[in-house]
Amino acid sequence: MNSKVQSLKAFLASVGRVALVEVAGTKGSTPREKGAFMLVSQTTIFGTIGGGQLEYMAIDKARQMVAKEACIEVDEICATLDVPLGPEIGQCCGGRVEVLIRLVDATLAAELVAAAEAEEAHLPHVYIFGGGHVGQALASTIALLPVHGVVIETRAEALEGMPETVETRLTPMPEAEVRNAPAGTAFAILTHDHALDFLIVAEALKRGDTAYVGMIGSKTKKATFRNWFLKSAGGSQAEFARLVSPIGGDAVKDKRPQVIAALAAAEIMTALVVQAAESNAEHQVLQDKVLAG
Repeated sequence: MNSKVQSLKAFLASVGRVALVEVAGTKGSTPREKGAFMLVSQTTIFGTIGGGQLEYMAIDKARQMVAKEACIEVDEICATLDVPLGPEIGQCCGGRVEVLIRLVDATLAAELVAAAEAEEAHLPHVYIFGGGHVGQALASTIALLPVHGVVIETRAEALEGMPETVETRLTPMPEAEVRNAPAGTAFAILTHDHALDFLIVAEALKRGDTAYVGMIGSKTKKATFRNWFLKSAGGSQAEFARLVSPIGGDAVKDKRPQVIAALAAAEIMTALVVQAAESNAEHQVLQDKVLAG
């Protein structure tokens, strides 16, 4: 598994002189939030601050600074750009962005790696059960998102060709992975076996701390699962109500794996963002109570 941290380390080790371009402040509507950053060398770039003319201006300034350092004319190791996003730069967001540009030394490089490691440790988890056509497509989509993706299979061959940034697990008991998953995990169940799907979904629904539980299939499959879950698996109607099936919804009548994956990924990310917002709100309420005595 190749993580963002590993990619960052590899970039820093390979490019030589490099500048950090960071969004230091924002007002109004802007392409990226405060803290977003990119790394710029003379020939390559890692990350983005939102694209457009703002990014081009920042890249140009960063490369000027890197070039000066290369010529041992280090009269500028830090610069600030205060850019209004209006017609004058051909970018109509309407807000204002302050960009801080710094030459990266060993200390700053270590800070960037440490921050990336901390961020990676707190990424929400997405467990994909099944490495078939839809599972492969969903894994490829999830690999592009700020989540820790895990594909779980009972068949070794189904895990071949998964994206490098997605973790893979081969196990004869996938339901055990549900029990051991971190709180707040999103579960997408789409194995090659309906009975196995049912077993995994039942385990996920009985947890009260999931962000999302989705199962691929038709209305008939969902109805069959409901009957089994309530009558034979000891499930409740409240638990069943948390099931999303079919994953990705049924508004778009397209069964191509890539389309299902795109719709399901959007659904999963929405659930994760909502959960994070609710968690932050609960934390703020608790903090306010503590401060109020």
